[in-house]
Formats: sequence, structure tokens, C-alpha cells
Amino acid sequence: MRKEQAFYSWMAQRMVVSALFAIASVPIFALGQQTKTPDSAIAANPVAIAAVDPTANPAAAQQEKPARKKAYVRNTFYGDRIIDNQTVMVALKGTLQFDLIHRFGTWNNGSSDLFGIFAGANIRFGMSYVPLTNLQVGIGINEYNMQMDGSAKYAILRQTKDDHIPISVTYYGLIAMDTRKKSPSIPIVTNSDRFNYFNQLLVARKINNALSLQVGIGLTHINNVPGYLDSADKVKPSLKNTSLTFCGSGKYNITPHTAIIVNYDQHLTQHPMNNPHPNLSAGLEMQTSGHTFQVFFGTYSYTLPTDNTVLNQNDYTKGQFLIGFNLSRLWNF
Repeated sequence: MRKEQAFYSWMAQRMVVSALFAIASVPIFALGQQTKTPDSAIAANPVAIAAVDPTANPAAAQQEKPARKKAYVRNTFYGDRIIDNQTVMVALKGTLQFDLIHRFGTWNNGSSDLFGIFAGANIRFGMSYVPLTNLQVGIGINEYNMQMDGSAKYAILRQTKDDHIPISVTYYGLIAMDTRKKSPSIPIVTNSDRFNYFNQLLVARKINNALSLQVGIGLTHINNVPGYLDSADKVKPSLKNTSLTFCGSGKYNITPHTAIIVNYDQHLTQHPMNNPHPNLSAGLEMQTSGHTFQVFFGTYSYTLPTDNTVLNQNDYTKGQFLIGFNLSRLWNF
């Protein structure tokens, strides 16, 4: 009897131990099945890869920051012209501009012609428009030789505030046409004799909020140049058809809307005769929201670079200066 009770007691203990073991083993086994993911499932599911290893997909762990837009330097110059030269500036897309350029006579005669104000003058009326960002096109009419001109200007580089681009670079091109009727006194034989061309590359930097500097190199081509008879009675050209000119300009703000402006042009090509004299000019520039006005004195008396860079005979060392002004009016559409 005692042996049977001992046997039953031993069996009961074994059953209790087995049951406890089974109860303890089930959650451990189940937990292992839930947390372990087969490699094949991970490989087939990129989202699973990111979940297991967030560094495998940086975009899922952290959104990339948007690229910063370039911040360009503003108001290197007040307008697209500084005395007798262009500037690197191109107005905003959709800007229409009217220009009035006026040059009085030299002031050598003193009060007899009110220092050149009542002497002969040269005038140009022009219009320009910016159809595309950084591109300006224009047309004009000039009193001298009744010339019509067309121009194009493109800002190749623009100076950035972080100095990633430290300078501004602009191209300017112009074509001028003499529209006078043929006559014995006008040296026009064929229509090509009417055309002159000018190309210029400008480089500028805004040094600080007050000072801006610019240099440039210009190439002028004249189809029809004047001539002379040599000792053998042969016609020789007195000027070369193609010539180079260096220019340097500067602006210094004395108030937020008023600046001192200076300009110098040096001709680099030596001609057989009548080499043009350098141009030295200085004046004041005033700006409003829609106007730019410049008044100055200098030695260039023409309104187009195709004439100034070849024909200028005013010598600043002899005091042969004249008064001029440029007026611009802008509208933005």
C-alpha cells in the first residue's frame, strides 16, 4: 500500500514539474520566433533593411536638407551705364528702359558759348528690354551720322554674397549703321561701309557697400576708315579697321542714393595717323526708384563706343573737356 502511494506521489511530482517546464518554455520560444527575421525576408524588403539598420538608408533616417539658393550681391552699380561705358549690371526680367544721352561741346571757348553748353552737341535716344533673365537687348538713334544701333548684353557671372563667385562678368555687343544718303561728300560706296561693330567684356567687383570697381577690354571694328594719299599718290588708311581699348571705372557712394563716378579709357592700338586720345571723366550719379541720372565732365564727345574708341581727338592734358549727362527711366512689367 505504501509502495503504491509513493509511486503515485512520484508520478504527480513529475507531472507538476513537466507542466511548469512547458508553461515556462512556451513564451520564450514564441518570443524568439517573433524577434528573429529571416535574412531572405530582409533582403526582399528594403523597408525591413531600414528597420533593422537605419544607417543603410540615410533618407529614411533623416530627410536631406534642401540646397541653398545662391544669394547674389545687389547694386554693384546703380544702372547699366557709367558715363561712357556699360556696367556689368542687367536689370530684372521684364524691365523696359528709356535712355537719353547728351554731350555738349568742349568748354575751351569759355563764356562765349557758355562753356560748350550752346556749342554743337551729340544726342542719343535709346530703348532696351530684358526678355530673359540676365539678357538685355536694345536699340537707339544717334545724331552723329544719323546712326541707328542695336545692342545685346548678357550677364555671364554674378558675384555672390558668400564670395563663392567673387566677381561679376558681363558681355556687351553693339552694331551701328550710318543711315545717311549717299553723296559725294559722304564716303559710302557699298552698304557694308555703313556698319561698325563693338564687343566688350566687363569684369567688376563690389568691394563693400560704398565702393565698386570695374575693368574691361573692348574690340572695335570699323568697316570703312578714312584714308590719305602717300608720296606715291596711293590711298592709304589713316586708321586701322580693328582696334582694342581698355577701360576702368569706379563708383563710391557718398549717400545711399548718390555716388561719385569715374571712368578712364585707354586705346591700345597704334594707328598710322590720328591716334585717338584717352578719355578721362568724373561726375555724380543720383538714383531714385525708377530713375538714374548722371552728370559729369570728360573728353569723349560721341554717344557710341564705335566712334569714341576710334575718333576721339579731345586731349585732357590740354583741358579739352566737355559736360555731359545720362538719364535713364525704368519700368518693370
